[in-house]
Amino acid sequence: MLKNKKVATLTLGCKVNQYETDGMVELLEKEGAIIVPFEEYADVYLINTCSVTNMADKKSRQMIHRAKRNNPNAVVVACGCYVQAKADELKADNTIDILISNNKKKDVALIISEYLRKTECNSFADISKEYDSFVDISREYEYERINITKTNNHTRAYVKIQDGCNQFCSYCIIPYVRGRIRSRSEQDIISEINDLASNGVKEVVLTGIHISSYGKDKENGVYLKELIESISKIESIERIRLGSLEPGIITEDFVDSISANKKVCPHFHLSLQSGCDTVLKRMNRRYTSGEYLEKCDMLRKAYDRPALTTDVIVGFPGETDEEFNETLEFLTRLNLYEMHIFKYSPREGTVAAKMPNQISPDVKNSRSDTLIELSENNKRRYEESFVGEELLVLVEEIIEKDNKLFLKGHTERYIDVLIPAEGYRKPEEYINRIISVVYKG
Repeated sequence: MLKNKKVATLTLGCKVNQYETDGMVELLEKEGAIIVPFEEYADVYLINTCSVTNMADKKSRQMIHRAKRNNPNAVVVACGCYVQAKADELKADNTIDILISNNKKKDVALIISEYLRKTECNSFADISKEYDSFVDISREYEYERINITKTNNHTRAYVKIQDGCNQFCSYCIIPYVRGRIRSRSEQDIISEINDLASNGVKEVVLTGIHISSYGKDKENGVYLKELIESISKIESIERIRLGSLEPGIITEDFVDSISANKKVCPHFHLSLQSGCDTVLKRMNRRYTSGEYLEKCDMLRKAYDRPALTTDVIVGFPGETDEEFNETLEFLTRLNLYEMHIFKYSPREGTVAAKMPNQISPDVKNSRSDTLIELSENNKRRYEESFVGEELLVLVEEIIEKDNKLFLKGHTERYIDVLIPAEGYRKPEEYINRIISVVYKG
């Protein structure tokens, strides 16, 4: 039923969502669907939603309704974390024809095909209810097999290695919409990366909802450290980049292992959320600021200027001026490469949403502005420390800027680099190659 049907997709949120959209696209293409840009007229619109913040919820709703405006007669399909969190509400939304929860994305082609078959035969049924009862996803214990063999960016590919989270931070809805930790088999991961490598991919980014927990639900003893070692044996994969890590995984043994592996990029995103211990405790984060600092010191001892990045939430319930200033002082001393600053957003069903002393938007905005300025200054100083040095850049594309052509790529530390194309006779031949350049900032 999907043959020659135009399907437009849109992904909101994290890299896991992007990976899963790519996987669903491959499944739809196998059934003959023609994938078109979301802005175009299509027969089917597939929106992979996000629910990490209130703004993400709002954006998800907007995109669902935009799809219907693009073509009022189109089949609108919504999936992802917003759908999982708000299924009962969305079932009453006449804009949406099909809802698919987070444990059913692998069935996307079957669900849409069956819907089309029944509607075209005038035997309409509520396929979303028929195929997906939105069972409690926390009871899912098997990893949902969905995979990719290609990527739009032929140089770098995100590879999902696990799903779910067992942490239950007090502010976070994700364990409720993604379920418990479920690790993908090592064999399946290696097979997918081999396929990607055969299609020219040079760098893989290991991603998931909580990749630090990889393997902890299995009994074969293959954890993240062992998985990295197995991936590094794939000859044509030249770089392995790690997604967001919990501080607890950074041990002397882990750091010794990855620092000895020359394919692992010295770029580590260690989730922090606050630099104040009392706030960390209310967040149900399982470390102190002192322990976080020790983890950063381990990495800085093992690597030359590793790119350390983090997430920080401002305006958590009850965060006093003194607690915020403690975070500010800690982050100033920590001197990370880059910080992603989020204003606390209450998520219905979480512990923090019921906490007293919710912070006003004005205070959140002010604190966010302060930390964004600090992050921008840190980023500038960090990148300036490499000026005049030879850096290895994986060239990803050719872009035009100020009426000039540039080779665009990233270093191992994920520093964005533009290289004037005029110095290369056939610049297009350098795409997907790692080249050495003198960094000029």
